[in-house]
Amino acid sequence: MSDTIIRVENLGKKYIIGHQAQSGGWKPNRGNYVALRDVVANGVKSFGKRLIGKERRRSYTTEEFWALKDINFEIKRGEVVGIIGRNGAGKSTLLKILSRITEPTTGRIELRGRVASLLEVGTGFHPELTGRENIYLNGSILGMSRLEIRKKFDEIVAFAEVERFLDTPVKRYSSGMYVRLAFAVAAHLEPEILVVDEVLAVGDAAFQKKCLGKMQDVATREGRTVLFVSHNMGMIQNLCSQGFYLSKGHIMMVDNIEKVVKEYLEESKTMYTRIGQSLRQRKRQKSSHGEIIRIEKCEVFDSQNKVSQSLLFGEPFRIIVEAFSKTELKNLVVSIRIDSIVKEPIVTTASQNTNDFFATSDCGFLSVVASFENLIMSPGIYFITPSIRRGGFILDQVLQCIQLEIHQATYENTNPHLGTWGFVQAMPTWKVNDESAKNNIVDV
Repeated sequence: MSDTIIRVENLGKKYIIGHQAQSGGWKPNRGNYVALRDVVANGVKSFGKRLIGKERRRSYTTEEFWALKDINFEIKRGEVVGIIGRNGAGKSTLLKILSRITEPTTGRIELRGRVASLLEVGTGFHPELTGRENIYLNGSILGMSRLEIRKKFDEIVAFAEVERFLDTPVKRYSSGMYVRLAFAVAAHLEPEILVVDEVLAVGDAAFQKKCLGKMQDVATREGRTVLFVSHNMGMIQNLCSQGFYLSKGHIMMVDNIEKVVKEYLEESKTMYTRIGQSLRQRKRQKSSHGEIIRIEKCEVFDSQNKVSQSLLFGEPFRIIVEAFSKTELKNLVVSIRIDSIVKEPIVTTASQNTNDFFATSDCGFLSVVASFENLIMSPGIYFITPSIRRGGFILDQVLQCIQLEIHQATYENTNPHLGTWGFVQAMPTWKVNDESAKNNIVDV
C-alpha cells in the first residue's frame, strides 16, 4: 500500500470579482452580501434620481481571479510540511480546500484519512454551546464515537487549561482561550491529517511552545501528517522537514525546509528591490522654509551589501539617504527614525552637521550612510522615515518610506525565559558581581 496520504493533481481555485463603474470612477463591488438597510436606501436613492432625471448609468464588469492554479504535489504519511509565502499567495485557500471547507474549481484531491483543521479562531465551534459541548461536537464532526471522545476528554481539557470555564458558552471565551481549546481538540482526537494555519500566533509564547511540542509528538511519535502555515521562519524550520513555497497561486518550490526558507527569503529580498525606489510620490512633511532640499533616495543594504527590505534577525544593515538641493547648504543634520508596525517610534538616530558632504557648486548633493551593527530588532514589520533638518527645523521628511521586515532565523533565537519580546532586544554582557556578594554575606 502506498504511503501517500495526500495527492493533489492540477488543483485550481477561481473567484469571480465584480466591479461597478459610474461617472465618478471605478468602484469595487462590495460583494454578494447586501443588508436590508442597503436595499431600502439604494431603492429610495434610485427612485428619487429617476424622478429628477439625474440617475447615472452604471455598468458592471467581472474579472476572473485564480487564487490557486496548476497545483500538484504528494505528501507521505507522517511528513510535517511547512507552507510559506507572502500574504495573498494562496496558502489559506489551499488549506481550506484540503479541509473541504471550499470546493476547488479544477483538479482533484485524494485524502486518505480524517482531517482536523485549525484555520482561524473558533473554527468549527458553535458560540452558543459550552466548551464541553463543543469538544463532543468537533469529535463527532471528525467521525469519532462518543466513547473515543470520552477517553480523550480529560487530556483535551488539561492541555487547553480551561477547566474553570468548561461549562461556559464559548462566545464568552477570549481569543486565547478559543485557540487553546480548538487546538487541543484538533490535536488530541487522533486525525490522520492535522492542518494548522497562522492561528497559533494568537496564543502567548508559552502556549505556542506547548503547541509545537504537541505537533512534534503528533508527527514523530504518532506518525500523523501535519500541514503548517506560518510567517515565523524559525517555527517553520524547527517543526517541519519538507516545505512548499507558494507565490501568486503557484507552487514555486518543493524541497527540504531549509532550502525552501532560504529561497523564500532571497525572493523576498529581490521582490522588495523591484518596488520603485523613487520617493517622489511618497507622503512628506512640508517644510515652512519651502522646498530647498529634497530626499530622492533611501535604501537598506543587508550584510551581503545588497539592496533589501527583508533581513534576518540580528543581521547588521546599512541605510543610505541621498538628497539634492537647489543651492549649496551647510549645517544639515540627517536623521533616521524606525517605527514599529503600529507606527510608534522605537529608534531615532541623527548625524552630525554634514558640511563636508556637499560639493562646492551651485547645486548640492548629499549622500550619507548609517550603519547599524548592533541594533537587534525582534522579528516583525518596521517602517523607516528619513529626514533632513537644519537648526532644529525639518527641511524634508519622507514618512514611512520603507517597510523593513525582520525574519526569525532559527527557533533557538527565542529565549524560553522571556514571555514576550519587546521591539528591540538588548544583548548585554552578564556576570556575577562577586565583590558585592562577598560584602553582603551575613553569618547565620
